[in-house]
Amino acid sequence: MNASAANGPPAPRQGDDDNNSKRRGAGAPGTAVITKTKPQTKRPNLYRVLLLNDDYTPMEFVVHVLERFFNKDHGSAHRIMMHVHQHGIGECGIYTYEVAETKVTQVMDFARKHQHPLQCVMEKK
Repeated sequence: MNASAANGPPAPRQGDDDNNSKRRGAGAPGTAVITKTKPQTKRPNLYRVLLLNDDYTPMEFVVHVLERFFNKDHGSAHRIMMHVHQHGIGECGIYTYEVAETKVTQVMDFARKHQHPLQCVMEKK
């Protein structure tokens, strides 16, 4: 058996400490692994904005509301208005919660200002 192996680990050679500190950088405690993780983003919930039929609000007012607040062209607005008239309810658009809430408030305020009982609601899609 070798005498140095029986006595423990071999003694460091001249300059070993210098080489190790140069490889790691002066005063570096060790190495670190940097991992880049992609943040997990969740799609926001969507809400349908709906108009409800009533017997008093003029059809042209509903068309105007659809054009003004939902950026519908006249043909689309008229088609949605007729759907509301015939089926009692119609979808104006699908939006995130904040946008849907704002649109409902704008339509309701506009209808009240013009003394119409038009109802606008939102429901989760």
